[in-house]
Amino acid sequence: MPGFRTFLRSTLLVLALLPVLAVPVQAAKPQPQSGALAESLAGEFALQEGRLKDAARYYLAAAKVSRDPVLAERATRIALLADDNADAAEALELWRPSAPDSLVVRMADLTLRLRADDAAAATTQARSLIADRDPRGWKYVLVALSGGSRDPAVAAQVLSSLVSADALPNDIEAWLAYAGLAQKLSQPRLAQSLVAETVKRFPADPRVTLLRSNQLMDEGKLDEARAAIAQLEPRVANDASLRLAVAGQYEALGDFAAAERVLAKGAQSTDTIGLRAAMLDKAKDDAGLARLYEFARHRGGSDDPRNRLLLGTLAETLKRYDEALKWYAGVTGEQVDTARLRSANVRYEQGHKDEAYKNLQALQTDPRVDGNVQRDAFLLEGELRRKDKDDKGEIAAYDRGIAALPDEQAILYARALAWERMDRIDKTEADLRKILVTDPENVAALNALGYTLADRTTRYAEALQLIDRARAADPANAAIIDSYGWVLYRLGKINEALPYLRRAYILQKDPEIATHIGEVLWVQGHRDDALRYFEEARKLEPDNKALQRTLDKLGVKT
Repeated sequence: MPGFRTFLRSTLLVLALLPVLAVPVQAAKPQPQSGALAESLAGEFALQEGRLKDAARYYLAAAKVSRDPVLAERATRIALLADDNADAAEALELWRPSAPDSLVVRMADLTLRLRADDAAAATTQARSLIADRDPRGWKYVLVALSGGSRDPAVAAQVLSSLVSADALPNDIEAWLAYAGLAQKLSQPRLAQSLVAETVKRFPADPRVTLLRSNQLMDEGKLDEARAAIAQLEPRVANDASLRLAVAGQYEALGDFAAAERVLAKGAQSTDTIGLRAAMLDKAKDDAGLARLYEFARHRGGSDDPRNRLLLGTLAETLKRYDEALKWYAGVTGEQVDTARLRSANVRYEQGHKDEAYKNLQALQTDPRVDGNVQRDAFLLEGELRRKDKDDKGEIAAYDRGIAALPDEQAILYARALAWERMDRIDKTEADLRKILVTDPENVAALNALGYTLADRTTRYAEALQLIDRARAADPANAAIIDSYGWVLYRLGKINEALPYLRRAYILQKDPEIATHIGEVLWVQGHRDDALRYFEEARKLEPDNKALQRTLDKLGVKT
């Protein structure tokens, strides 16, 4: 579920509360009056509690009293995040006079025009930003089009108008970014047009070939995508970054053997060999892994603890457990505790489970062991107990971990996940709230708890407040945007939910987000569109449990 996914921060920052691109406004700050101070404090308290609409209203009132552009700016950002477009527009008019020509003010204006579905006015503002003397103008437009519009179709319409008017700068970074946006907006014709023009303008740049391959892959033309990327292979031997990019594209295509072949070119390091091993393991190429193992054994540096750890990992992957144990036993220095941890896993795989657990518990209680490895020893024991379907043993491992490392949130989080899997939502909630007691702004815990309450209970109002607190801290996070859309759906606000779910999917192609969109479309009666998203979810992760639960619940036959 999104609440327990690893958080991946997007490089496209939404305007609200993330003014990374903003140029500081140099304006004299009026002294707040007592009424403005009271309203500001009320706004801050409301923001911390996740009451975004109230926070925007309080800050707007403070800005009106004080005429303070800083308060007006904050009111604008919070109102945009709260989807209170009326207050955002009013706050923007109080903010604008302090810096009418600044890029960030004009981006806020563009966002409001997108929210109003006024594509013509939005296009005019976007062209003005791109044409600004500041060369970063196109980046502000990109941010607004990526996250400002409630309807991706409006953003696509504006982008199409910009392309038709030849308004984009002759900058490869801009063309790559906008072509990538078109692909994320699920606009194949626009994406094809942008990619074709990018290829025409910058034919020699390898990034363009990578973009072209991505587009073909999105269209399902896998053979053509593979052929396009193959053109770059002769150039990778002397370019490490390009080698990684090409290998990554082959991995995305599911061609793990080709990815390993590319990584094998050029200078080899412990890290490179580790990546090659991962590709061969995914390809289930034991013979290739064996050859790589022999290469690693004979390339020198066997006295290096990192190499010994790598060789142990390779032997472990090949299920040559006795050899793995020998390599791990020879590891010294800072890597020794990690080697002990891996050795315990090997003993488990050999069937010596009692010994494995005994070794892990020795790591857990050894005061000389690095704190991260000690934490991982509790986590690994919990994972191995889960493999044994030993619910009590898994929870007991986490209990001991929390007792030994009370400040280690990762163990609490793991126990919360275990409780959720066991349908003990009360205990899931308790553990997540324990994290929030010591770290009230822990975004992962806020989102996890909010999503859990939305998905597994009927406490939707409480879930919304928690998710809004997470949104305030990290508004561009796809998992949080998905959680927000999901709680709106659970509240019955189906038409409001869909734009957020779509926006989350633009930022992160995730099977659970696709499943959520599919369910909403199915309930709306758009069955063909829903089936397309269910199929996309299946392609991303064929055995995704959330997808299967949804298909079963809706009675969908695919």
